[in-house]
Order: sequence, then C-alpha cells, then structure tokens
Amino acid sequence: MQLVVARIGRAHGIKGEVTVEVRTDEPELRLGPGAVLATEPAATGPLTIETGRVHSGRLLLRFEGVHDRTAAEALRNTLLIAEVDPDELPEEEDEFYDHQLIDLDVVLADGTGIGRITEISHLPSQDLFIVERPDGSEVMIPFVEEIVTEIDLEEQRAVITPPPGLIDESEAVIASSRDGEADADAAAPGSESEAPGNADGAASEGADETPEGDAR
Repeated sequence: MQLVVARIGRAHGIKGEVTVEVRTDEPELRLGPGAVLATEPAATGPLTIETGRVHSGRLLLRFEGVHDRTAAEALRNTLLIAEVDPDELPEEEDEFYDHQLIDLDVVLADGTGIGRITEISHLPSQDLFIVERPDGSEVMIPFVEEIVTEIDLEEQRAVITPPPGLIDESEAVIASSRDGEADADAAAPGSESEAPGNADGAASEGADETPEGDAR
C-alpha cells in the first residue's frame, strides 16, 4: 500500500536542500537517508534521500542528484510516497495510519451515527477527521483524546464526545444566546445573579471552550 509521507516545500540554501512538510508520525523510518520514495507527479521520481537534518524545527532533505537550488526548487509541492505493508501497525498503541482511519463510521457514545471519515487533515497543531455526513455536508473533528474517545478497528468505528456546537452549530448559537441573556440580567440594577453551576452556565462554558491536545 502506498502512503503519502511528506510534501516538498521550498528550496533551502544553494546546495539542493528542500524543506519538507512531514505527513507521517515516523519520519525517522520513512524519511531517513537511503529511503527510496515514489512521487506525485510520478515523472519527478523516484527520489532517494541522501541526507536529512532538522533546522529551526523543520526537516530538511537532500536527494541524490539534486545538488543546487534550481533543481531543488523544481521539486516544490511534490508529494513523497512510501510503500507500506497494509498489515503494518505504528509502534505506539494510540497511533494509526491514515488508511486505517479512512471510512470508519463516526458515532456518539450512545451509538448515534454522525458520518464517515473521508480524509485526515494533518495540521501543525493537531490532526483533523474530515467527516462526511449522510446529507453530504462535512464536519471537522479534532483527533484529540477529549473528543475522540475510542478507535475500534474491529467494529470499524470512531466514538466521539463532541463539545456543544462542534456537530450541531445551533447548539452553540443557543448557548451563546443564553449566555448573553444571563449577562444582561446580571448587569441590570437590583437584579439577582443565578445560582452557580446552573445548566445555562455549563452549556455556555462548553460552547466557548477550544479543544486542546496533541495530535496523534
């Protein structure tokens, strides 16, 4: 099975190095010196990695036969593709390859269906599930522990506990409206504030939170 493991960025320096947008959790395995990678477009490759190093937090690669800035710049936006055994699993227990996650059913804890994972978006801060809903619309689910509580490959499903507004935008609107009403009441002269821990306050707080967590 072929998996995209990186995308080549701009040239770095004058000796053929390029910046790389890593799309694998195992760069030391997939993008080490000596690795031979297919490419998209195919005519650009295959490419053999000659050297690799990290500079200012970014991976820099040099390929065999590419030793000047002009040749390096010509590779810009090329996708690097590794051949991976479809039965191979990541070393870490809570990590998954993209092909394991694509097409999983996304459900709530009570079994309510949300949709199907059609794509994994790898961002610098976290990964996102792109989920297609039955009506054809899409929703983005951050792949973090607080939201994705279980990945069951045998049952082919991902269980989520989304905060208010992530799946149904109307929930966030309602929560925001209630919060505004509560603020107005509190500001009115002689009015009494509601008891702490009321349902409106909890809903509002949940809608305003931004999920945090490391991408897996």
